[in-house]
Amino acid sequence: HITPEKFYVEACDDGADDVLAIDRVSTEVTLTVKKDVPPSAVTRSIFGILGTIRLVAGTYLIVITKKKKVGEIFSHALWKATDFDILSYKKTMLHLTDIQLQDNKVFLSMLNHVLSVDGFYFSTTYDLTHTLQRLANTSPEFQEMSLLER
Repeated sequence: HITPEKFYVEACDDGADDVLAIDRVSTEVTLTVKKDVPPSAVTRSIFGILGTIRLVAGTYLIVITKKKKVGEIFSHALWKATDFDILSYKKTMLHLTDIQLQDNKVFLSMLNHVLSVDGFYFSTTYDLTHTLQRLANTSPEFQEMSLLER
């Protein structure tokens, strides 16, 4: 959900009530609940957050807008991110000079080129950031941690 003040990322899991709120001015990230999302928010589907990047115009949020299932590992789905959106935290670009606008446009073009290259894979239930060998040698406490905590 997008409002002029915040991005709200709502999980699509059954029973999930938490919503990630990203302040577009302070860039502060907090957890809130669904009822805090204003009804006026523009809603769109995403499949994940790739991250943030700071360019000339300010901070941008990179989200995955399309995915394709490419396989499974131990019954966990593996996805390939196939399309992205780059969302500006700033509501306007009026604070930029013409040269800064042009530079920002070039950087956005470069970023779009990088995102168009194959190779962005993810899983929502399996840890792709560690090798199978390393996962086999981790402590039970590590295995019980959420993917986010790892």
